[in-house]
Amino acid sequence: MKPIINKADAETTRVADGEYFEASMSHLAAAVGAQQIGANVTTVPPGKAAFPLHHHYANEEHFYVLSGVGKVRIGAQVHAIKPGDYIYSAPGGPEHAHQMINTGDADLVYLAISTKQLPEVVGYPDSGKTGIRTTPELDGRFLLEDTNKDTVTYWDGEDGATVASIAG
Repeated sequence: MKPIINKADAETTRVADGEYFEASMSHLAAAVGAQQIGANVTTVPPGKAAFPLHHHYANEEHFYVLSGVGKVRIGAQVHAIKPGDYIYSAPGGPEHAHQMINTGDADLVYLAISTKQLPEVVGYPDSGKTGIRTTPELDGRFLLEDTNKDTVTYWDGEDGATVASIAG
């Protein structure tokens, strides 16, 4: 595998949902054989965000703004961003939640780099859900509404019947 790729030759995928979410991502790291770091160039049209506000419990993300302007939400704060800005998102709870929004008239383009720790738990504060990913593929992910958290205890459904039958 060649250890170099030009963005023009990278596989690009598009994500979009509803009125506010849209982006294209040119995948760089996997194309050159990277195993533990992900990297892509993300392009977000004016007035859109690539993804919902979210935070990672296992992975850190780094962003470098290449062109365009926007705002980044980090926890409860909002910061203006422009070309040359470098943004770090630490793993952790809602105080580390992040989202980049294009507030300009041209595309917002940034390099996104992240670790690829699995399993991964991702919180979505705006919508009150939590995602869990156990494999790199999307079918290895499931989402739960936060209202379902702590509705059972560790011991619920564990009657010990199997233990009793083995113990004799």
